[in-house]
Amino acid sequence: MIDAAGLRVMRAIAEEGSFTAAALALGYSQPAVSQMVKRLEQRTGTVLVEKVGRSVRLTEAGAVLARHASPVLAALDAAEEEVAAIAGLRAGRVRLMAFPSSSVTLVPRALAAVRAGYPDLSVQFTEAEPPESIAALRAGDVDLAVAFSYDGSEIARGEDLEGFAVHPLLDEEVRVALPREHPLASQDIVSMTDLTEEDWIAGCARCRGHLLQIAHDAGFTPRVAFETEDYVAVQGFVAAGLGVALIPDLIRAATSNDDVVIRPLDPTSRRRIHVVTTDDLVKVPAVAATLEALVASAASATPATS
Repeated sequence: MIDAAGLRVMRAIAEEGSFTAAALALGYSQPAVSQMVKRLEQRTGTVLVEKVGRSVRLTEAGAVLARHASPVLAALDAAEEEVAAIAGLRAGRVRLMAFPSSSVTLVPRALAAVRAGYPDLSVQFTEAEPPESIAALRAGDVDLAVAFSYDGSEIARGEDLEGFAVHPLLDEEVRVALPREHPLASQDIVSMTDLTEEDWIAGCARCRGHLLQIAHDAGFTPRVAFETEDYVAVQGFVAAGLGVALIPDLIRAATSNDDVVIRPLDPTSRRRIHVVTTDDLVKVPAVAATLEALVASAASATPATS
């Protein structure tokens, strides 16, 4: 009902005492000021300005609008400045959620690039495995979710992704980690069927599901001896001879253990990493800048295939 232009006119009339002086102060024509007052009176349903000889004065209702004009217009100016800062990447906040193993290299490199390029942006980072991260995105708790899926599985465990924008980041191989003295460590490629009697070190729920699936495809049920979501700990267990484990290339590139040998699997197993957001959020400059940094980080994260 009441717009910013109308408030500016009411304030100018209160300060200048006439339509002509108010128009001059605002850079408007006198008829334009008269029309704006008339339109505002129609919207409010009351008289705002009365003529007194050659000058004008505000009615009680007009004085109320003039009194509120300055704080309201100051707040609008501040809001415009903040929005302009966000649009110009001079300010802004991005909420990023990613699965823990991506925190080893992929996410830190991306966030370092964002900080270097846009030091005034604030990135809030939390860890969660999919599909919890997708649920957080749907609830509006995060702006970007870095998630993963294996061959034959979905990002959100069957949840409808309609309305989301899924951006591929990385397609990596999942290999088997063996103790260095293991009889299969000398082989270039290890068949899943040769691992039927092994103890296994399992990871997150989705990772365990993937292990169960590829073992089932190979004709056996894996004997899970230990469980940990920490891949450094996984390799420690393997190095101690407590079992074998599946290791994605992203982890292989970032961590190593001299007592662990990592070999390709037959059949090949793959993991796909994505960043999920919405089409609307991608239009937010800070979100777009963070997404771009994640894509660039992923492009340099793929290790050698040997």
